[in-house]
Amino acid sequence: MSIVKWTPFFSEFDDMEESMNSMLPSVRGKQFGFTPAIDMYEEKDNIIVETQLGGIDLENVDISIENNVLCLKGESEKKSEIDEKNYYRKEIRRGSFYRSVSLPTKVDGDSAKAVNDGGILRISVPKAPEVKPKTIKIENKK
Repeated sequence: MSIVKWTPFFSEFDDMEESMNSMLPSVRGKQFGFTPAIDMYEEKDNIIVETQLGGIDLENVDISIENNVLCLKGESEKKSEIDEKNYYRKEIRRGSFYRSVSLPTKVDGDSAKAVNDGGILRISVPKAPEVKPKTIKIENKK
């Protein structure tokens, strides 16, 4: 009898999700796209979202913020003329992509800025003024 490691946080479901995600490109055939990975963190009064879009013409990338949801969409074109049957491995994903992510707090989407730095797209979105902590001074009455 073998020992099965107990994992209380449903890692079996995580493994199943990874398996399904890895199969999706082959299921969808030649029309597949990809979902860019992101890093999101807080920096003073801004929410920062970073994603790697190396090799993608940024003219083909649209960024929008609506109801505190950041949406990235665009397209990566394949420029080589190698026939499909000549590949030994084909892991670089091409095609259209779409990613939407809920931002963790209310933001001022009109003041957002995006900068490309060596293939890393960095989107800086200021927090809405009502979200920023306010300091209240205590008055002494004598």
